[in-house]
Amino acid sequence: MRQKKESKKGRLVVLLFLVTLVVAGWFGISRLEGTPPDVDLDLSLETLGSRARITGTVTDETSGLREVWIALSRGGVDKVIYSKTWPSDGFPGKGSTFSDAIDVDADPGKLGLTDGKALLRIRATDHSLRNLLKGNTAYIEKEITIDTQPPMVDILTRSHNVAQGGTGVVAYRVSEKVSTSGVRVGDNFFPGHAGYFEGHDNVYVAFFALTHLQKKGTEILVEAEDAAGNRTKAGFYHYIIGKQFKNDRINISDGFLNAKIPAMSVDAFGATPPTNLEKYLVINSKMRDDNNRTILSNGMKTEAKMRWKGSFKQLPGSATPATFADHRSYYYKGKRVDQKYHLGMDFASIKHAEVPAANAGRVVFVQEVGIYGRTVVIDHGFGLLSSYSHMSSVRVKEGDLLRRGDVVGRTGVTGLVGGDHLHFGMIVGNVFVNPIEWLDGHWIKNNITSKLAQVKRELGQAQ
Repeated sequence: MRQKKESKKGRLVVLLFLVTLVVAGWFGISRLEGTPPDVDLDLSLETLGSRARITGTVTDETSGLREVWIALSRGGVDKVIYSKTWPSDGFPGKGSTFSDAIDVDADPGKLGLTDGKALLRIRATDHSLRNLLKGNTAYIEKEITIDTQPPMVDILTRSHNVAQGGTGVVAYRVSEKVSTSGVRVGDNFFPGHAGYFEGHDNVYVAFFALTHLQKKGTEILVEAEDAAGNRTKAGFYHYIIGKQFKNDRINISDGFLNAKIPAMSVDAFGATPPTNLEKYLVINSKMRDDNNRTILSNGMKTEAKMRWKGSFKQLPGSATPATFADHRSYYYKGKRVDQKYHLGMDFASIKHAEVPAANAGRVVFVQEVGIYGRTVVIDHGFGLLSSYSHMSSVRVKEGDLLRRGDVVGRTGVTGLVGGDHLHFGMIVGNVFVNPIEWLDGHWIKNNITSKLAQVKRELGQAQ
């Protein structure tokens, strides 16, 4: 009997010992884990400027976060950018916060640091009981350059006269390497491009434009931003020439609506209206705006290479039934139902006339585009493009390099039109501009090429 009791007691002791081992093992694994916090911060910047920010997340899914500390160090002195600590959840080796989203101002000037080399130091510690209860620590150190000085801009071109709905050009020099630069016109930005002036990579050319609605008083500035995010603005002399555009009346007939509307879907713009007139109004507004954005988006495909030369070519032997920025009022059964601006020029010749490339360039877009029908866009370089719409057929494909006069396709009636013609557009950046300027060799010489030639001469004298 005594032996049985002793045997049971022994088994109980062994069981308690095993349970203790399991608990101790679990405690050791969970409370003494050795994985440091995961630091996922954007550390791509090599320089820090006055607009610098440190962003990202720090996580520790096992033990929880104990501390995150970020500092800029210069001359052995730490300037703390961010410091945050979290208590445990009441049990040793475990925290209650497992992730911290960081978005902190890292302006060196606010920390009293001057420009030059510095160290960005980041430390993150968890609640693990490892390392004599101090936890696991992730440490990152990165050498960076503090640069709080904005680039300087020197305007090289002179007397910038720009018409409402027209184009201008400016050449400028920047004092340092920039991440972006260009001309700001109201809310529109026109990127500058280096490479036009050989051997002068810090000299940029920017074509810019006024929309047909931007008048005198529109702010026009050169902007530049360096790799550290420092920005500068430079004004330059300019004169805005006001324009009065033509008013036009368009009569909409049931015959036109019955012929055109059934082939054009408006489903993408909401519930389909019941009548052809209501569908037409959706097409003429929402679809038109969407189509304009599609065509203008090709400005982002431009190359920093000026492919064009001389005046742009009009459709041979053509009349011009509609001009740029005509203010069109649309009437149905004697009542005005809509009004829009015509953002191009219409050229009408014989039926299915051959359409020449207005100037040398690269085809960047060939597509059916709603109200514009079959459309081709050619990039002429430095943010200047031309568009060709309503064509019955197209002979080119994206990527083709064309010479001035090469056949692009033939005129037609595709899209929202009633008669065979070519809708011709000129684009600067993300703005439709008046093509009449680009068809005029004298205007091009006086406003574009002579200005750039003058800068070339001055740069040559400076060498």
